[in-house]
Amino acid sequence: MTTTPDILCIGSVLWDVVGRSENAMRQGSDMPGRISRLPGGVAMNIAMALARFGLRPALLSAVGRDAEGDELIVACAARGLVTDLIYRSDDLPTDRYMAVEGSNGLIAAIADAHSLEAAGDKILRPLTNGELSAPYAGAVALDGNLTLDLLSLIARSDLFAQADLRVAPASPGKALRLAPFLQASRGTFYVNLEEAGLLCQTAFDTSESAARGLLARGAVRAVVTDGANPATVAGADGLVTLVPPTVIVARVTGAGDTFMAAHIAAELRGLTAGSALESALEAAALYVSGETKI
Repeated sequence: MTTTPDILCIGSVLWDVVGRSENAMRQGSDMPGRISRLPGGVAMNIAMALARFGLRPALLSAVGRDAEGDELIVACAARGLVTDLIYRSDDLPTDRYMAVEGSNGLIAAIADAHSLEAAGDKILRPLTNGELSAPYAGAVALDGNLTLDLLSLIARSDLFAQADLRVAPASPGKALRLAPFLQASRGTFYVNLEEAGLLCQTAFDTSESAARGLLARGAVRAVVTDGANPATVAGADGLVTLVPPTVIVARVTGAGDTFMAAHIAAELRGLTAGSALESALEAAALYVSGETKI
């Protein structure tokens, strides 16, 4: 049996290919800049950030047995992540994410997580074959790149009945995949204002109203961000709203994942709701400003 990690990160583990320009961009822009390839994916980004905060995360995902997959596994291990629970497929290629960013933020992105979706519940085998104790009683960070069927299974599975579930949609386009967790009243939701509106089938003006809306729809807890505007944590213990630090934006891809990881790490250290939210906002600000190494 694998030594129990501090937290499981379930979801996308892939290569991020990101083009960044220091100029403002719009649709059709052709600008000079830099193109980088780094380990990415929501689960991966969260795991890397958790490792920077001193935790030992294990990844449950799908990675191909191609050259890109082998490189990715090496890169994960070099960052202190447990990779021996990852499902390695002989038939599925390693997934990729491609984004273009300007000084005015994200211009466009495409997430190719088809191999993760095709792998389905095979990524959960460590919980059924004895590699991990089940039901799992620790913290779990889960992203919406999984299929709706698999997310529905996790929301109701006895394998996760005792887990501290933390769920994020991965993108607004996948927000509705988290509906099973609302219906089952399971987990802490990490969403932005747009994603909260999609889950609640309405529009919100503030993170506070969005957090209250998610609780009314069945969420146990909700953590809602709104860019540079106030962020809110709401649950049975009450509601906390704080304003993020003001920084010059150098990058945006992965900022939400860093925020989520910092908040989880802070709560696992025992910080109060207000202190944990403040710590997460500060960590996200450092990341966005480019001061955090990845």
